Amino acid sequence: MNFLGTIVRFIVSAIVLMVVGWLVPQFSVGGFWSALMLAVVIAVMGWIIEGIFGKRVTPFGRGIVGFLSSALVIWLAQFVVGNVHVSVIGALLAALVIGIIDLFIPVSNPYEAASHNKHRD
Repeated sequence: MNFLGTIVRFIVSAIVLMVVGWLVPQFSVGGFWSALMLAVVIAVMGWIIEGIFGKRVTPFGRGIVGFLSSALVIWLAQFVVGNVHVSVIGALLAALVIGIIDLFIPVSNPYEAASHNKHRD
């Protein structure tokens, strides 16, 4: 994956997080820059979790384990990024809405996409 592709994925992820902040109660993102930083923090935390526990437990995985780890990552990310406020219920609802949006507009994990492109080269 090239640098521009990675930037576009993070921008699309930030826009999705802003939409989720508008739709989901108890989940608020202060603005675009907070959403962009939140997207970066979620990607990095997902990469770390994947490295420790494997692909099944990542926030980008499917199923109940992926859903719960996604909610946990969203909830924890609020402590790293300013102007983001999430309750536990807000994190669960946000993970659900992000999962539904991902069905229609798939935004893959930037790290996963980068490793996929390395295998093709």
